[in-house]
Amino acid sequence: MYLTAEKKTEIFEEFGKQATDTGSAEGQIALFTFRIKHLTEHLKINKKDLATMRSLVRLVGKRRKLLDYLKEKDIEKYRELIKKLGIRK
Repeated sequence: MYLTAEKKTEIFEEFGKQATDTGSAEGQIALFTFRIKHLTEHLKINKKDLATMRSLVRLVGKRRKLLDYLKEKDIEKYRELIKKLGIRK
C-alpha cells in the first residue's frame, strides 16, 4: 500500500504538533494532500476509474473544510501550511 504507518507518522511529525497528534488540522490537511496527490497520479493513468474519482472529490472537500477552519482560527498557520504544502499559487 502507498500509505504505510511509517509514512503517516512522518507526515504527522512534520506538520502536526507531534507524531501522536493525529487530530490536528495541520496534520490532517497534510495527510489529505498526500493522498490527493497519489489519487491524482492514479487517475492520470486510469481515466475511467470512477470510484477513485469520487474518493478524490470527497478528499478535496474534506481538505477544503479543514483549510477554511484553519484560516478562521489562525491565519498565520494557514499561510505557512499552504506555502509548505504548495497547494496555492
